[in-house]
Amino acid sequence: MQVTDEGTYVEVDGRPAVRFERIYPHPVERVWRAVTDPDELRGWFPSPEVTIEPREGGTITMAGDPYAPEASTSRVLVWDPPSRFSFEWDGDELHLTLAPHEDGCRLTFVNVLATEGSAARNAAGWEVCLRSLGEVLAGRPGGDQHGSMEEFRPMLERYKAAGMPDDGWLPEEP
Repeated sequence: MQVTDEGTYVEVDGRPAVRFERIYPHPVERVWRAVTDPDELRGWFPSPEVTIEPREGGTITMAGDPYAPEASTSRVLVWDPPSRFSFEWDGDELHLTLAPHEDGCRLTFVNVLATEGSAARNAAGWEVCLRSLGEVLAGRPGGDQHGSMEEFRPMLERYKAAGMPDDGWLPEEP
């Protein structure tokens, strides 16, 4: 996995967001499967139990996240295989865009935030998750997509030091 954007604070249509870009040494179709197939999502996405109605306007339900014990159902915003997948999640929006790259597939991941203050925390969390996605793609699933607080806190502090907004809220360890 090649990191081309470690995590940047941006605005999308006037809303706060964090953006990441990764290049995975796999074809677009393989990465698409990893970001849309519930069995593969289990290895890297924060909510390990995901069901998707694969169409724009379909539902997506996420459950099993130890930091968000209640299941949440929201809406698929974009379903354009194998290049774009976007959905709502608890007031946020997640946008995944895949494109061919000379070294495999470029994934651009944008989390449009419900609140500006969650930027540093979400950036640190997505950094852990995107690293876990690389493990899934390499055939080594089963890692901890949440990481540990020992791993998370230095990432959070790095994003805060870089000027990302932070409201100070931290999840309690499950």
